[in-house]
Amino acid sequence: MNATARSLGIDQLSLAERILLVEEIWDSIAAEVEAPDIPQSHRDELDRRLAAEDANPGDGASWEEAKARLRKPLGVSTVPRSCTCR
Repeated sequence: MNATARSLGIDQLSLAERILLVEEIWDSIAAEVEAPDIPQSHRDELDRRLAAEDANPGDGASWEEAKARLRKPLGVSTVPRSCTCR
């Protein structure tokens, strides 16, 4: 039998109780899961980028400069207040 919110009585809990339950379930999953292996190609790329930054620490752009550069082709100067991507 598959467990469902109804069969477990979860649908009878308040929103706050369901959120707390989800947090407990997530924590129990996280405690059992091992960290994923990082592919060697990703490690190599990170090493390359760190070496490039060490060699030329002033190169690159600030986050503000990067956001402005990305917004320019879109004709957007600011992010709408409803956006959580600030």
